[in-house]
Amino acid sequence: EFKRPILIAEDDCRTTSLLSTYLEREGFSTITAHDGRAALELARRHDPIFVILDLMLPHVDGWEVCKEVRRSSDVPILILSARGEAHERILGFSLGADDYVVKPFSPGEVVARVKTILRRMEPGASRRKEQLLSCRELVLDLEKRKVILHGHVISLTPSEYKLLHVLMAAAGRIFLREELLNHLYPNGEAVCDRVIDVHIGNLRQKIEDDLSKPRYILTARGLGYQFADGDEMMAGNG
Repeated sequence: EFKRPILIAEDDCRTTSLLSTYLEREGFSTITAHDGRAALELARRHDPIFVILDLMLPHVDGWEVCKEVRRSSDVPILILSARGEAHERILGFSLGADDYVVKPFSPGEVVARVKTILRRMEPGASRRKEQLLSCRELVLDLEKRKVILHGHVISLTPSEYKLLHVLMAAAGRIFLREELLNHLYPNGEAVCDRVIDVHIGNLRQKIEDDLSKPRYILTARGLGYQFADGDEMMAGNG
C-alpha cells in the first residue's frame, strides 16, 4: 500500500466517492477537497503522491490550484474537465498537468492512468544498461531519477522527465510528435500533438540557457524534435 495519499479535488460528491472507492480497491489511500482553497491546504499538509484535479472548483478554480501546486511540487497532476477543446487541454499541460481526462469518464480508466503515471516515476522503471546520460552540463541519472544541470538538481514533472529520457537516449534521432505522444500516452489516449510542443516548451525553460538558441532540444521543422547529437553526448555506467 502507498503511505502518501492521492488528493482528489472535485466539488461533486458522487464523483469524489466513486474515484475514492476505485483507488482504494487498488491499495491507495485518498483525501478529498470540495473547493480550491481546501485542495491547496491539503496539498501543503499531506504531500500527496498524486493529485486528481477538477477545473470547476469553487473559491479557487482548478487552473489556479494547478499553478500553485506546480510552483512548489512536481507531484503528478491529472485534470478532470467537462471541456475537451484542444486549447483547454493545451492550457492544462502548459500549467504543468501530466494528464487530462474529459468528463464523463470511466473511473477504471482514471485509475489506470494514475497507475501508469506513477509507474513512470518508480526508480528503475525505465532502467537501461547505462545509468547516466549526459551532454555538456546536463546529466540524467536513471537510477536516482534525477536531472542535474550545472551541478544542481532541477525539478521536472513525470511527463517532462519521460520526454527528456526518450530524447537523450536516442540523441540525434528525429522523433515525430506522434512518436513522442505514444511514449507519453502508450494506451492511445486521444491527445492532440500540440501537447508535445507545450511539454517541450516547459522542458526548455528548465534546461536551456537561451530559449532563442536551444543547445539541447532541437526542433526539426515540420517533423518534431531531437536531442543534440555530438561528441559531447556520452553514456556511461556511472
